[in-house]
Amino acid sequence: MRARGVDLFYGHFQALKAVSMDIRDRAITAIIGPSGCGKSTFLRCLNRMNDLVEGARVTGHIELDGADILARNTDLHNLRKRVGMVFQRPNPFPLSVYENVAYGPEVHRMAWGADLKDVVRRSLEATGLWEELKDNLQRPALELSPEQQQRLCISRLVAVEPEVLLMDEPCSALDPIATAKVEELMRQLKEKYCIIIVTHNMQQAARVSDETGFMLLGELVEFDQTSRLFTRPRDKRTEDYVMGRYG
Repeated sequence: MRARGVDLFYGHFQALKAVSMDIRDRAITAIIGPSGCGKSTFLRCLNRMNDLVEGARVTGHIELDGADILARNTDLHNLRKRVGMVFQRPNPFPLSVYENVAYGPEVHRMAWGADLKDVVRRSLEATGLWEELKDNLQRPALELSPEQQQRLCISRLVAVEPEVLLMDEPCSALDPIATAKVEELMRQLKEKYCIIIVTHNMQQAARVSDETGFMLLGELVEFDQTSRLFTRPRDKRTEDYVMGRYG
């Protein structure tokens, strides 16, 4: 994906200011910054979730495989299939494990019968849940642990064969052990997907991401390889943030 000069306004308030970023395929891109800096707002621009916010207006260009997703004729249903999102808190449907994963392929008419069962199995295998739950697929998803619920939500995304995974603070509600499992899952998934993660946890960004952007007051202050941004930042504001001087 590629963003060029992205501005976002909530009424008269400008939440994003000329954000430009190239996001690599088969890599993890982290977006860090203090609360209220615009990082989650930018993430939601990437599959036009901000369209659901009354008074929100986006200008600039965001490309997916060279096509501008901000164009008026964009098929939002198809866009959100190609660019899926995992939220801060796990949000499984109040259905069984099987029904959660099967829901997307059924809605998009991608698979039926035995083929659908194969999709469910592959999607659960991708997140390491198959061995844990294969004998109990009719278990209510809301009975799973928070970490299993988050992995189930990722399985639900994988089932519709997206190209990009957006993750908005996906570990903020998890304990350290569960966080480590989800981070390992992200490393595995990047072999197949483009992943963009918003996190307030700089250590997490340093552990899992290939490239990192630092945002402040709606601006993308700096964007670089993660190792370089954390050890040799070019901007004093980035250095102050990663050194813990503010934020």
